[in-house]
Amino acid sequence: MSMYRCISSGKMGLILAAAAIFAALWLVMSVVGKVVAVQDTVPKGVFLPVIMYHSLTEPTNDYQLSPDVFADDLAYLKRHGYQSVSVSQLLAYTNGSGELPEHPILITFDDGFYNNLSAALPLLKEYGMCAVVSVVGRYTDEIAPADPHTPRYSYLTWEDIRTMLASGCIELGSHTYDLHSNDTRAGCSIVLGEDPATYTEMLKNDLQTMQDHAKTETGISPTIFAYPYGFICRESIPVLQKMGFVCTLTCREVPNYITRDPKCLYALGRYHRSPKYSTEEFFEKVLRY
Repeated sequence: MSMYRCISSGKMGLILAAAAIFAALWLVMSVVGKVVAVQDTVPKGVFLPVIMYHSLTEPTNDYQLSPDVFADDLAYLKRHGYQSVSVSQLLAYTNGSGELPEHPILITFDDGFYNNLSAALPLLKEYGMCAVVSVVGRYTDEIAPADPHTPRYSYLTWEDIRTMLASGCIELGSHTYDLHSNDTRAGCSIVLGEDPATYTEMLKNDLQTMQDHAKTETGISPTIFAYPYGFICRESIPVLQKMGFVCTLTCREVPNYITRDPKCLYALGRYHRSPKYSTEEFFEKVLRY
């Protein structure tokens, strides 16, 4: 006699009912799990691409870009409906006191080359754009006055920076006072084995020197910080926060999503604008999210 003939019809009905309920529960849990997984991967916030430029001159290395290509970049962004925003606008949005355009983009320049004034600023004005320029304090104090106003390699003087700020198109960022080096320290990172308290004091002194010089020369203490070479260490974060920096810029090529939480402005990812790509090739990668 088979096993099924040994089971009463009543018991068989219960077994079949239980099996049906189990199958239904499994299906529901599977669907819910997939929905939750999809929700977890859906970005929350306003998509914000951030572009990192350096020097605008005919390129001989990966950190130089032709002014004509920069103009093409701005024209492309405008044609595709992107509007540049300032960090001040971003901060207002995160605090709930402002709004952002439908397609915002943040344009940044690192190192503080003179051609940010001579080449970039006129183009930013022409296309109705704005940008963050993060300078290295010692370069501005010592190198720029010694060899000023050569578009290919000179750095911005404090007078140049005042001119840029007066345009209304530029925000000033700190790129440290004298930690822009790719040596043992790796930018402003802590060195292996360095006492955390000693590191904190060193970083505070460097950043405060930059803040003091900027305040004296421009009336502004920067609240934007660009990590030299993109080197980040967790020990730097509380120092920057306590000193009043509201936005930090990295070199991680990742998309950003801006929410109503001001903390989202820390460690923004940026896409390095290499001359290796055409405008179309570059922005197809950056704006695909």
